[in-house]
Amino acid sequence: MPELLKLCLFICPLIFLGGFVDSVAGGGGLITLPAYLMAGLPVHLAAGTNKVVNGSGSAIASVKYFRSGKIQLRPSLWAAAGALAGASFGARIAMHLSDRVLQGLMLVALPVVAVFLVVKKDFGKDPEERDHSRQYIVLVSLAIGLAVGCYDGIVGPGTGTLLIMAFTALLHMDMVTASGSAKVANVASNVASAVAFILGGQVMWSIVLPAAACSILGNYCGARYAIRGGGQRIRIMIFVVLGMMFVKMLADLIR
Repeated sequence: MPELLKLCLFICPLIFLGGFVDSVAGGGGLITLPAYLMAGLPVHLAAGTNKVVNGSGSAIASVKYFRSGKIQLRPSLWAAAGALAGASFGARIAMHLSDRVLQGLMLVALPVVAVFLVVKKDFGKDPEERDHSRQYIVLVSLAIGLAVGCYDGIVGPGTGTLLIMAFTALLHMDMVTASGSAKVANVASNVASAVAFILGGQVMWSIVLPAAACSILGNYCGARYAIRGGGQRIRIMIFVVLGMMFVKMLADLIR
């Protein structure tokens, strides 16, 4: 029990912070996954516990965005359907990868979003309103969910940010709506990945309850922050996530 208490006291504040960041701009896994790893959990056990905990927080953030009218249901639900399939497939792949390979994939994947944001300087500006056909919305949303869901199942960190960018760039949503819609797809990918890790016995259940409580509180506070501040706060937070990506990449290279 003393060891478990120490573990929770170390992890829980970081889970709250990760949930706050994730509900605003995605990328909360950049905080939560390293928190489990730094606490000494093996990489597969850390990934599985992270999925179960983050799924509960994402669900609360989705409800908050929905009640504020900041979710487009059609693209969100189609993306969620794609994310269920993609994340389930990706998680099954991750279960068969060695710790070293999985850590290497995480190391390579983290800076990709950062490079995109640096190159695309106009990302995050209010898009022009466009009328898309129903077929376009369905196909693009499904493709977004499949691709990002598969990434989430294999690697994870930065999934929410990728979804926000995809919804903004391809479906021309405003930043707040893109963030809210991304949470729906993110919940689906978390659920699919979590089920795969649970069936594989890769979840540390003793810390799930306190960590999930912190994730829920962080996601709720973050969603309120984003909705009240609009797109500008989300753009700022995305660049905070960008900075975290670079810091983690540098730390891994130094090690």
